[in-house]
Amino acid sequence: MGLRKQGEVTYKDISGFQKWFLITLISMGSSVVYTPMYLKGVFYDPLQAAIGCTNAELGLMVSVYGITAMICYLPSGIVADKFRMRHLASVGFIGTAILTWIYALMPSVMMCYVLFVGMGITSILIWWGTRFKVVRLCCAEEQYPAHIGTSYSIYGVAGLIIGLVNVAIAAAIPDQVLGMQAVLIFLGAIIFILGVLSILFMPNFKGEINKDSKLFSLEDAIAAIKYPGVLWCALGYMMVYGVYQGATYTTPYLSQALGVGDSMTATIGLIRTYGIGLLAGPVLGIVATKLKSSSKTIFGCFAFAIVILIAFILVPQDPGMGMIGVVLTVLFGFFTYGAFSIGSSPLSEVGIPMSIFGTAVGVLSVIGYLPDVFIHTWYGSILDASGLAGFSTIFIIEIVLAVIGMLCMVMAIRAMKKHAATQAAEE
Repeated sequence: MGLRKQGEVTYKDISGFQKWFLITLISMGSSVVYTPMYLKGVFYDPLQAAIGCTNAELGLMVSVYGITAMICYLPSGIVADKFRMRHLASVGFIGTAILTWIYALMPSVMMCYVLFVGMGITSILIWWGTRFKVVRLCCAEEQYPAHIGTSYSIYGVAGLIIGLVNVAIAAAIPDQVLGMQAVLIFLGAIIFILGVLSILFMPNFKGEINKDSKLFSLEDAIAAIKYPGVLWCALGYMMVYGVYQGATYTTPYLSQALGVGDSMTATIGLIRTYGIGLLAGPVLGIVATKLKSSSKTIFGCFAFAIVILIAFILVPQDPGMGMIGVVLTVLFGFFTYGAFSIGSSPLSEVGIPMSIFGTAVGVLSVIGYLPDVFIHTWYGSILDASGLAGFSTIFIIEIVLAVIGMLCMVMAIRAMKKHAATQAAEE
């Protein structure tokens, strides 16, 4: 295909086809590379049975990954400012693929913890910084909110298609252990192919490497943290991600509390996780562009999410309420996915310099993805201790996170306006 060019290029030097090939590659990758670690979001009951673990242990696997990720997020952003995107993307993809194939052997729970630490290193320390930066390198600054929204739409299409294949594979194999093994082998193969495509076709971008500072520069990290509005954006993203991850518990809620069948639950889980992105990503990206504020758009998503969470609490836990639960799940997925899809856009909104953009993404990630460290184990323990009544507790916690998130967006907007006024006065 000849997509790679010799020397360095900018977004002005690549064709429209090249740009969207790269955005599609990295967006599809962001959908698939994390699927093995979050497989319980779609196959909660089958995966739990295949591994032979409790709700808390299944949640702890994700928490172990989250702890590793939290340690790696900031250096991953700095690494993204120091190395070529094509090198990081290819090594991250291929390393994750190998660990996914080992995971397919269905080892002990303790060994799964070790594997999830390894995947935290390959998918976060090495790969993570490439997602937002490749999209940013492929477009002008003012185009970023719309492009990242479209990126999440591609994420949704890829996740939905691959997820439906996963559901078909699992449904075709009655044995739950063999079914989950086949799904993981398939995922590993797709991730490996993406790694090969990255090294072959991703160009060297001009300005993607900051040659003026040392590796893991604290100066860059401090500059990113001190930049007006960045911390509020990061705290807001933390609430966005907490509510977004809480949405995964609508999967066991449908099957255990409302009696929805496993195949239907898996399908709805896919629609909530990926399919809804076909609308949520681009729609809210356009809304954010029209409003000229991703922060205001995220604020609105939180407000709608709160209304839906209250409805979840009020709906009786009865098999006859299954269809209502399905509708609420899809709606909840739209607003949580939508907020998540543009969650990094406020960084572009505050005007963070490209030289420390990757580092700023690392700061955003360290704080923003903190819920992975505790929320899955916490929610799993609630379900182990309280049974079906635990779902209402989880929904109440989600409401609290959404309210805090709204306050963070208000503060982020204030910080941006104050900084803009200061700059205008200086000029």
